[in-house]
Amino acid sequence: MKHTIVMTGASRGIGRIAAQHILRRSPDTHLLVVARGSAGTRLTEELGAAGHTISHVPADLGSLADVRSAADEIRDRLDRGDLPPLRGFVGNAGMQYTNALTEGPDGFEATFAVNVLANHLFVRLLQDRFTAPARIVITASDTHFGDFRHNMGMVPGPAWKTPDVLARTGAFTEPDTAAGGRTAYSTSKLAAIYLVHEYARRLPAGIDAVAYNPGFVPGTGLARNAGPLSRFAMRRIMPVMALTPFATGRSAAGRYLADVVLGATRAPSGSYVDRSRADRSSRESYDPQREGELWEAAERFTAAYAARANPFSGDMTNGSPR
Repeated sequence: MKHTIVMTGASRGIGRIAAQHILRRSPDTHLLVVARGSAGTRLTEELGAAGHTISHVPADLGSLADVRSAADEIRDRLDRGDLPPLRGFVGNAGMQYTNALTEGPDGFEATFAVNVLANHLFVRLLQDRFTAPARIVITASDTHFGDFRHNMGMVPGPAWKTPDVLARTGAFTEPDTAAGGRTAYSTSKLAAIYLVHEYARRLPAGIDAVAYNPGFVPGTGLARNAGPLSRFAMRRIMPVMALTPFATGRSAAGRYLADVVLGATRAPSGSYVDRSRADRSSRESYDPQREGELWEAAERFTAAYAARANPFSGDMTNGSPR
């Protein structure tokens, strides 16, 4: 049956590879990519050349107004019948900055805005347009473990604070340094897992939510805002690490993401998928109190952008008030 999957972060890296796999392995999929500037047009032309069904909606994910506009367009196209039923959302886009002081247009710290709030607003604005069975996949990271085993000390572990603090610039020690930026990144990925747990509790039955960890993937565009030395290391030195057990090659990571999106990897709602299998995330990532607090904060932060398109008519737990 023909259906639509909406995807962010498809224009490069593992997202590009996952998009290719999804289109090739699921011919009934209309892949709708959300991308900034000309990237969406270029991606649509390149992947559509093989006869696949793909279209795009422009958006800067750092802007909640842009996310709202993109979601409005998707909803309108679904309602007009220009798109087949919505069966999936893939929040693969991610950002890491060289500090924790970068502020987005809405006043939120930019890492938190892209890695947490953009996904949440998309999920909530599209929630009532999903046709079950549907799957939401949010790309997480094993940096949320915060130990040497998972990232060889390259990224500081998360430093959880109240959501109102995390959403603003300067939340971490030495916020003007790369370490501050990396802490913002790992903390945002912990937040993403918390929200996946809340989606699994609150979204109607038939809409599953899964967190996907690609592992350390050298050679992606994640460090594109880093300094020249760091960018050189990521492009030229780190890819060699893909040959070791500590890293995942881009091809494998993209294939694994497609497996999760297409349901080839068995993962019940609320799962954390570590590359090719469902596994336990960190002990810290299971905290119902933090999860609930983050949900409530994310609702507050995004409500002004969602009120007219899709009123948040109460918290839901499998279709029932929580």
